[in-house]
Amino acid sequence: MQETIDIRELNEKIQRESAFVDLLNMEMNKVIIGQKAMTERLLIGILSNGHILLEGVPGLAKTLAIKTLAKTINVKFNRIQFTPDLLPADLIGTMVYSQKNEEFSVKKGPIFANLILADEINRSPAKVQSALLEAMQERQVTIGEQTFKLAEPFLVLATQNPIEQEGTYPLPEAQVDRFMLKIVISYPSKQEEKLIIRENMCQEMPTANTILQPEDIIKVRSIVREVYMDEKIENYITDIVFATRNPQDYNLSKFKSLISYGGSPRASINLALASKAYAFIKRRGYVIPEDIRAVCHDVLRHRIGLTYEAEAENITTEEIINEILNTVEVP
Repeated sequence: MQETIDIRELNEKIQRESAFVDLLNMEMNKVIIGQKAMTERLLIGILSNGHILLEGVPGLAKTLAIKTLAKTINVKFNRIQFTPDLLPADLIGTMVYSQKNEEFSVKKGPIFANLILADEINRSPAKVQSALLEAMQERQVTIGEQTFKLAEPFLVLATQNPIEQEGTYPLPEAQVDRFMLKIVISYPSKQEEKLIIRENMCQEMPTANTILQPEDIIKVRSIVREVYMDEKIENYITDIVFATRNPQDYNLSKFKSLISYGGSPRASINLALASKAYAFIKRRGYVIPEDIRAVCHDVLRHRIGLTYEAEAENITTEEIINEILNTVEVP
């Protein structure tokens, strides 16, 4: 890292390589109206090789968004609906006995795709959730005695409904931590909703065109990691994450009794990766504090544990993150 980096040269390279971002957004916008933040975060997930947890009420185009993304980058897409009676074998596959050959053969499950939509992940028991999360972490699946590598790029987009909490199995904290980003999506604006109605009244829905191949994404990932990050920015990231662990060191003593645990080192890693990907999407060769502020909520939202006291006072992680961003010194 000591060698001098020519920022101008790097900037030009990133601008050249990130030209596809505008095309991709154009294709996505043909099909998806509004939800800019969601499509941007999906792109961050793909570029920085992380997984995404989505929270939003039904009918906000979650499935449509990831389907469209799969079409634009020409990868295989599978949707898995999680239900209380789902078994790990339904997800990863199983050994099937063939009478003709008198031997067991492997039947692969729906997890063998590039983009996976795990719909309502909190409706399934813990053993199914852990099977999915193991595949996410290890990028491989073991069926019987054979281990299979999963295809690259591999991205899991898991959704949860904030309503209807009866009969659900909430994800344990340790497993939620494996998701790079947690996005909360809200309703479209009035203007957007009018456009949505118009689009759905048409004879045929618009479709997106393929503009990238899976190997392009893998190539771009290595370029995203080249985005320059100054030491001051690194300090800013560690300050933000440390403020969630020891708020009293950052003049935030009032949060001491409200936070039960702060962000893990994964939070710092993902904050750095996501801000590099965000800078890349904005076609810049270096990370600025605004990039970190832009992705901070999505990276930290699910990594801060609140005490009962915070819940009693109706304090959310959003408020805590806002306060931290307003207090921690910006380089």
